[in-house]
Amino acid sequence: MKRIVQKHPLAIRWFHWINFPVLAVMIWSGLLIYWANDVYRVGWGNTTVLKFFPDSFNKALNIPFRLAEGMSFHFVFMWLFAINGLLYVCYLFFSGEWKLIFPNKKSLKESWQVVLHDLHIRKGLPPQKKYNAAQRVAYTSVVVMGLGSLITGLAIYKPVQFKTLCAMLGGYEWARIEHFTLTILFTLFFMVHIVQVLLAGWNNFRSMVTGFDVVGDLPKMQATDEKSTEEPPSVSTQTV
Repeated sequence: MKRIVQKHPLAIRWFHWINFPVLAVMIWSGLLIYWANDVYRVGWGNTTVLKFFPDSFNKALNIPFRLAEGMSFHFVFMWLFAINGLLYVCYLFFSGEWKLIFPNKKSLKESWQVVLHDLHIRKGLPPQKKYNAAQRVAYTSVVVMGLGSLITGLAIYKPVQFKTLCAMLGGYEWARIEHFTLTILFTLFFMVHIVQVLLAGWNNFRSMVTGFDVVGDLPKMQATDEKSTEEPPSVSTQTV
């Protein structure tokens, strides 16, 4: 017999679904801004292995000559991104959810084991709770990246007014490189996260929409072990 159990609180779901489109708009508008000074590349000397981004990429997405539009969207959604992120972090601390999301001393080692398992190189998994070790590391990294994006963004937006902050980041050019690098990391996180959601299946996606998960009965010993290691659920379970 299957059970319906609470998985994600309403606040977590709201912060997640607000942040997803806001961050998408931030990345998109950032591309419109970057077009005006697209100097970054991977290579050496006069040899370029990868350019961020070629003209064909910009033209295909209709990016050129939209600098003012990009800046307008970027600076408006920056506030939504910052407020949503601040409320999310406050909620984690005041609700105690941070204990489930932030890594512990075993997370780095166990996250590598999770990656090997996902790549079908390793069969066994370390003990799983609400979030596995790889998720803990990834989700905490996203919080740090969000703070870094906000700080570097302010430094390059107002380098004179925030000259001390800009100097701490290594100057305007370094702050811009750091901001661009964080954007690339966010994009990669987006891509990996979407792939993981697709691989996890409908039940996992539904839990982030409704807050509930449908699970099968656990062996008695395993159920006892999990009950002793996890926080008591805030909502009673139901059978279906």
